[in-house]
Amino acid sequence: MKKQSLFAALIAATLLFHACSGGKKSTDDKKQVTIAMVNWIECIANTNLAKAVLEEKGYEVKLVNADVAPVFAAVAKGNADLFLEVWEPITHKPYIEKFGDQVEHIGTIYSEGLLGLVVPQYVTINSIDELNSVKDQFEGKIIGINPGAGIMNITEDVIKNYELDYELVASSEAGMLASLKKAYDKQEWVVVTGWKPHTMFARYDLKILSDPKKTMGEAETISTIATKGWAAKNPELATFFKNFKMTDDLLGSLMLAVESNPGQEAEAAKQWYHEHRELVDSWFK
Repeated sequence: MKKQSLFAALIAATLLFHACSGGKKSTDDKKQVTIAMVNWIECIANTNLAKAVLEEKGYEVKLVNADVAPVFAAVAKGNADLFLEVWEPITHKPYIEKFGDQVEHIGTIYSEGLLGLVVPQYVTINSIDELNSVKDQFEGKIIGINPGAGIMNITEDVIKNYELDYELVASSEAGMLASLKKAYDKQEWVVVTGWKPHTMFARYDLKILSDPKKTMGEAETISTIATKGWAAKNPELATFFKNFKMTDDLLGSLMLAVESNPGQEAEAAKQWYHEHRELVDSWFK
């Protein structure tokens, strides 16, 4: 997989976020919040929920969408305030090592995050170390997501560690899901990069291939980070994001609501908030 240079990525990040959010915001403008996001369904769901809640509380919320590297750079530089999709300790380790002294951890949203290579249940293998023996059925391809995403880098490590004779195909989350659906509907074999939480597990009968070498790691947390010093300047919001917690059931229902309403994600999240107002409003306390 071809990789952009870090220098080029950071230049792109600076230009993108400066253009989208007007550079660093005044510290006096406490009613404005900029939340960076990536195109992963749980991130889209949680971010739109935060937007719906904060707007009802009188905040002006701007969402800025980009890939992972530009997002971390933007939060580090203060061109975005928050990012609600930090996978630790493995997936986003390179970004935490790079930007850790410029950001601060606000709270943990979800504690059962899991990365893996995902296949339909009808596929007759159960472990990554069996992939080479059925290469032809998968056409020698693992369908991935955005280039530069943490799971893509880890999957490259999986290919090396297991000596897999496979190509990792970069795509997007939407592209990966389209490939999965197309194969699943035809009962064809397909292997994709996947993770929990994700609505794919609610929509299809899937399994994560076992990883005897633990290259993809154990369960991870999904956390919120902010620009260093942001929490002290925004105590009400810091309390909200510190208490922003999701269970499998809560996050599953929110993701399904958002995913089932393409183009109306904000309205779907707002409706979910109204149905769970007592819980969500308690996060401010």
